[in-house]
Amino acid sequence: MAADLFDADLRTEPLAPGAAVLRGFARAADADLLADLAEIADGAPFRHMLTPNGLRMSVAMTNCGALGWVSDKTGYRYDPADPETGRPWPSLPASFLRLAADAAAQAGFEGFVPDACLVNRYEPGARLSLHQDRDERDFGAPIVSVSLGLPAVFLFGGTTRSDKALRVPLVHGDVVVWGGPARLRYHGVLALKDGRHPLLGPRRINLTFRKAG
Repeated sequence: MAADLFDADLRTEPLAPGAAVLRGFARAADADLLADLAEIADGAPFRHMLTPNGLRMSVAMTNCGALGWVSDKTGYRYDPADPETGRPWPSLPASFLRLAADAAAQAGFEGFVPDACLVNRYEPGARLSLHQDRDERDFGAPIVSVSLGLPAVFLFGGTTRSDKALRVPLVHGDVVVWGGPARLRYHGVLALKDGRHPLLGPRRINLTFRKAG
């Protein structure tokens, strides 16, 4: 993947101190990522989780890694087991670990080793409201977010929900990394528009790597 950084289409776009978009960074690895994702979904199928107030999320989710992010009526948390099966979440594949570490290093965060990957599947109309990633035990590690499939508009706000958010268009292969002074900034995704991607059809997949434990 490092050699692909010299591709003219690949570039780093700063968003804020500690945050950047790595354009096209995951494109060269997409076949491996999607093949490994299919195995993950076989072992831990996508599902629409419930918020603590009982609302069904529009985004379908699953996890891989030592810890998986879970939402239900009891709250938000990381859990080592899939609550639907009682089994451990599927392991993080080598392709996922390699991409996460390489993207973090490219954005200035060397030595990133995630222990959790939340996988979101968006279909037209699905969205993610502005929120902070605060369920992790240590905010010292960055968040690495990989976009595959249909384009989306990523919202990158400030440290309060009322701060004006940047609207950042993302396409297949783009990676957003934020950490350090940007680690607790609010972020979200606007409702996905209709479309069809040659690899993923009418959907978008987002891989979000965290150091949760």
